Amino acid sequence: MTYALAIALGLVAGVLAGVFGVGGGILFVPTLVALGLDHHVATGTSLLAILPTVAVGTWRQARYGNVRWRAAGVIGISAAVAAQAGVLVAVRLSDATLRRLFAVLLVLVAVQIAWRARRHA
Repeated sequence: MTYALAIALGLVAGVLAGVFGVGGGILFVPTLVALGLDHHVATGTSLLAILPTVAVGTWRQARYGNVRWRAAGVIGISAAVAAQAGVLVAVRLSDATLRRLFAVLLVLVAVQIAWRARRHA
């Protein structure tokens, strides 16, 4: 991957993270896979790449009073512990299976968002 493409991906992910609170897995993983990375490598790269986005996004949102620190801490610690199990599962899956499962996750998230948007409209 070229540095120009990596910078462009980072800029788009940063804007999306700031606006919608998304970016890492939803944007980085599919893009990195489309650029030819193995899904396992794309996942690991995404997890590390999101750290600066998370730090800056949290700092800015905190300035507006939009961060619930206690809830974030509980969710974060729980997720970090569970991530260990997730990695153990992921490394045992083939690239194709992991890619399919990720696609199913994205579809389920999209359906849930569309459903809620329609209900509240």
